Amino acid sequence: MKAAIVRLVALTLAVIAWAGTLSAFETRATAAYVFDQTTGTVLLAKNAQNPLPPASMSKLMTLYMAFEAVSDGRLAVDELLPVSTAAAAYGGSSMFLDTTDRVSVEDLLRGVIVLSGNDASAVLAEALSPDGTEAGFARLMTQRAQQMGMHNSTFVNSNGWPAAGHRMSMEDLGILADRLIADYPTFYTLFSETEFAFDGRVPSNSRNRNPLLSLGIGADGLKTGHTQEAGYGLVGSAKQGDRRVIFVITGLNSAAERAEESERLVNWAFRQFAEREVVRAGTRIAQADVWMGQSPLVGMTVSEDISLLVPILNEDSIDAQVVYTGPIEAPIAAGDQLGELVVQLEGLPEKRLPLVAESDVARGGFTTRLRTAALVLWDRFGPGADATAEGA
Repeated sequence: MKAAIVRLVALTLAVIAWAGTLSAFETRATAAYVFDQTTGTVLLAKNAQNPLPPASMSKLMTLYMAFEAVSDGRLAVDELLPVSTAAAAYGGSSMFLDTTDRVSVEDLLRGVIVLSGNDASAVLAEALSPDGTEAGFARLMTQRAQQMGMHNSTFVNSNGWPAAGHRMSMEDLGILADRLIADYPTFYTLFSETEFAFDGRVPSNSRNRNPLLSLGIGADGLKTGHTQEAGYGLVGSAKQGDRRVIFVITGLNSAAERAEESERLVNWAFRQFAEREVVRAGTRIAQADVWMGQSPLVGMTVSEDISLLVPILNEDSIDAQVVYTGPIEAPIAAGDQLGELVVQLEGLPEKRLPLVAESDVARGGFTTRLRTAALVLWDRFGPGADATAEGA
C-alpha cells in the first residue's frame, strides 16, 4: 500500500543581497494596512482586522456598488436621480443638494469622490436600495461585502455618518480599494480629479481632500475620512513604474498628521522594497519520487517566471522549501501540479507557489509493477524490518 509522505527539501534561490536589515515601519495610525497590488504582498498590517469606524472611507463601498450598477445597466451615467428629504438633510461634507434637484449619476459619483458628499452618497443608495431606503441599501452593502471577502465590515448607512455598528477593518478597505482599481479602471480615473465645482455651489467645497494627489509621487486615489470617533484616515494608492501600492490608515489626530503619515508610508513602500525575478519558467526546482511509473523520478518546475517583492535592506537570500506528498502515482502529465514552493522572507508573509511536473511519466508495465511489489515486500520483511521489530 502506498505510504503518504510529506517531504521538505530546503533550497536557496539566488537574489541580489544588500547589507543591512529591514526595520518594521512604525506608524502613528491606530490601525494600518499596506498592500503591494502588483505582487500581492502585504507589507504592513497593524490592527488591520479590527472593525473600526470608517467615516467617509466607507463611501468606497457605495461607489463600488454604483459602478457595478452602471456596468450591468441598472444605472446610466446620464440618468437623473431625485434628491429625497432624508438625503438633503445630511450635514458634514456635502454637494449642498436640495429636494428640487435632479442630479445625474455622473455628477453624483464625482460628488462622492471629489467632494465626499454625504447627500450624494445617500441619493445613489436610495436609487439602488431594494426598498428605496438608505437603510435597505446598507443591508445590501453588508451582504455584498461578505461576498467580496470583507468579513469585518457592517454598514448602517451609505456614507460613514457616525452610527452604532457601522464598522470596517483596514484590511477590508484595502480589499475594496484593490477591487475598485482592478474591476473598474475607467471609473478609477475619477479618483485623481482634484476639483469638482458642481453647479457653482459653495466654491469653498470644490477641492479633493486627498493630500497626496499634488505631490508627484504617483498618488491617484482614493478616499479620505474623518469623524471625531474615527480620527483622520485615508485609503490611498500610488503607482510608480510598474508597481502599485495600496494603503489604509486611520486614527490620526489631524489632517496635517494624516498627510505626513500617508506620504511617509508611500515613500517607505516604494523605497524599501523592490520586485526581483527569482525563478524562470521551466527551471527544475526539485525532483519528486514516482510510484509505479516508467521513471522513478519526475522533475518539478514553475510554469511561469516568478517575481517576488523583497526588502532592499535584507542581507539574506530567500529561504524556500519544496513541499509535496509522495511518492506520486503515475501516470503524470507535464504541467500537473505536484506540490508547492513555500517562500519566506523575514518580515513578509510566506508565499506558496505551485510546482508542476516537468514532463510526462507513463505508468509502468508488468516489469515495473513486479519490481515495485518486490521492493514493498523487502521493506516489510527484509533484514531492516526484522531489526526494527527486534529493537522495538
